[in-house]
Amino acid sequence: MAISRVGTALAVVTMTGVAGIAGCTPTTTTGADGNEANKGSAGSALAAVNDLTVKGRAPKTGYSRAQFGKSWVDTDHNSCDTRDDILKRDMTAEKFTAAQGGDCVVTSGTLADPYTGTTIKFTRGKSTVDIDHVVALSDAWQKGAAKWTKDKREQMANDPLNLLAVDYSSNRIKGDADAATWLPSNKGFRCAYVARQVAVKKKYGVWVTAAEKAAMVKVLNTCPGEALPDSGKPVASSGAADAGTSAPAAAATHYANCDAVRKAGAAPLHKGDPGYSSALDRDGDGVACAS
Repeated sequence: MAISRVGTALAVVTMTGVAGIAGCTPTTTTGADGNEANKGSAGSALAAVNDLTVKGRAPKTGYSRAQFGKSWVDTDHNSCDTRDDILKRDMTAEKFTAAQGGDCVVTSGTLADPYTGTTIKFTRGKSTVDIDHVVALSDAWQKGAAKWTKDKREQMANDPLNLLAVDYSSNRIKGDADAATWLPSNKGFRCAYVARQVAVKKKYGVWVTAAEKAAMVKVLNTCPGEALPDSGKPVASSGAADAGTSAPAAAATHYANCDAVRKAGAAPLHKGDPGYSSALDRDGDGVACAS
């Protein structure tokens, strides 16, 4: 299975909250405008906020879900669509459609919902669980994605980094809100949620508004040691229309084993991808941790 399970991790977060560093406060400096500029430690989500471009929100003109390609494309080529991949990753006790064979179509399972802190029983066909785009597609459209190629938009819409299985009502209340206007009711998950938004926006070159950046910093100041999630291979901008929105070059990435790759949501790794090594590619076919 190409996308690793995070249901257990989400359950821990739901029960205990996201741990900060006891007695630790973020590193700050005073900017030219006299305001305190939050930096955070290296590798933290708080530090990464300062890598995001701050601009005003562009018009929503021209937006539609279709601009981000077909829903739930099998981008990792594991013969399962992205929605089922995320359900498998985030839930426990899953059952599958017997007629399909294998473990693709999830018919039921249990979700430790990160947004509400509750446990949800999922049955296919009943509206209890949605797959949320952590950075809403409409929000991305108004902050740079309108000028991307359709391929890049499709990548973002199906990127496991930007997807979580969550309570359906919370997802629909959120709509296309950013961190300035909506946060999960489960306060213990807010640090992880905002850190994931930062990682997605950094990876794809989505900008933030001033109010959104302030909201992100406010949350992450409560957990200055919250790590920036591993975003996998950055997605480069395409064409002149994307000028100024390209994601920064990837830092060196190393995985101890395929379990670590799956936990990071980076499987499968192809030769040339950050973190790929021959030690992970046992059959030497150029694809590591494919199953």
